[in-house]
Amino acid sequence: MKLFKSSLIALALASATAANAASLAITNAKVHTVTEAGVLENATVVIDNGVITAINPETVTADQTFNAQGKILTPGFIVSMNQLGLVEVGAVARSRDAGEKKADITFDASLAYNPKSTAVAFTRKGGITRSVVAPNGGDDMFKGQTFVVNLTGDYDSVIASQQDVVLELGSKSKGSRATDLQKLTHKLEDAQKALDKAAKAKKSDKKDKKEPKRGEQAINQILKGEKSLLVHVDRATDILAMLALKERFNLDLVLLGAADAIVVADKIAQAKVPVVMNAMRNLPGSFDSLHAHLENAGKLSKAGVKVVLTKNDTHNGHQLRFNAGNAVANGMDYDQALASVTANVADVFDLDSGRIAVGKPADIVLWSADPFELSSSAEKVWINGEEQVLESRQDKLRDRYMTQSVMPKAYTK
Repeated sequence: MKLFKSSLIALALASATAANAASLAITNAKVHTVTEAGVLENATVVIDNGVITAINPETVTADQTFNAQGKILTPGFIVSMNQLGLVEVGAVARSRDAGEKKADITFDASLAYNPKSTAVAFTRKGGITRSVVAPNGGDDMFKGQTFVVNLTGDYDSVIASQQDVVLELGSKSKGSRATDLQKLTHKLEDAQKALDKAAKAKKSDKKDKKEPKRGEQAINQILKGEKSLLVHVDRATDILAMLALKERFNLDLVLLGAADAIVVADKIAQAKVPVVMNAMRNLPGSFDSLHAHLENAGKLSKAGVKVVLTKNDTHNGHQLRFNAGNAVANGMDYDQALASVTANVADVFDLDSGRIAVGKPADIVLWSADPFELSSSAEKVWINGEEQVLESRQDKLRDRYMTQSVMPKAYTK
């Protein structure tokens, strides 16, 4: 069923691309494919109708040619688990749409997504071409469902909605963490029994007229593997509890944050559960996260855990590449770090992107130098084969107030 979700996303990507778009050949590039092909020197990538159609063809046929002059070409980076397009100004309540006090497992924040948010263009400048957006939810332990967007800023940039379910576990200011763990276990048990009963009724030709409620349908989709369960969890004991539930119910589990993951890295790797984390998280924010450290991303990766690096600060998603660079500086393999912001993200969230390969959407970025270096920048960004404007509101403000005028700077137009 996860393949079906990928097909829908691929279809949406294709339909979003102009049918008569000019083909483009990017030549003389150092291409980090993030595939088994590795790094290709002086390579050519051909794009047509928003899709990569050839890599190093014998004969280059394209409407346009761009000489990369040996610069680095990578897949577009993918940021995840932020509230991009849902929060404009964090301090202004009426510009926040990521949470709702009464939100539950069915909460679909994609309905409020604003592709014209100033944060979208600013994030795109960091070589980000996609985002997996997650709601904050409310009082319930289930925070809602993720959705996927491209960063074109177009009104049709929501690629897929109601994707995976976000759950938050751990310490509580009031009550015990055991309550949520017990509640989750009971929900899964009850839903599994109902599914088994429905399956038996189907075999015996008995009609079950009771239609599951929307919340029950979401739980059923988790049990059937149609939706991943994304769990905010830090303490090792909570991680182990989730690994046990994964094994018992065959869940498609993803750990978020997971500050204590390093303590049980072997068990996480054995269970083949990915970890989505912030590589710069190096101080404990609670007694649940005493093992936060700058070296954790590299150690988890070397232990065999599939690591996804993220920058879940909505207004600083453009800094994702710096997080990856710091992970490399603290022991993470360079290729693994690049995969952690491209291919690994695509694998974990079931996206048809994150690699430079024939048949993949042309979400690619040309860098002035090493993308993980502070002094480098994204010189060109293509999303679905369309070159994007790399100007943000900050650039416009800079230009406005740096313009020479006889008027005071505050009045410069």
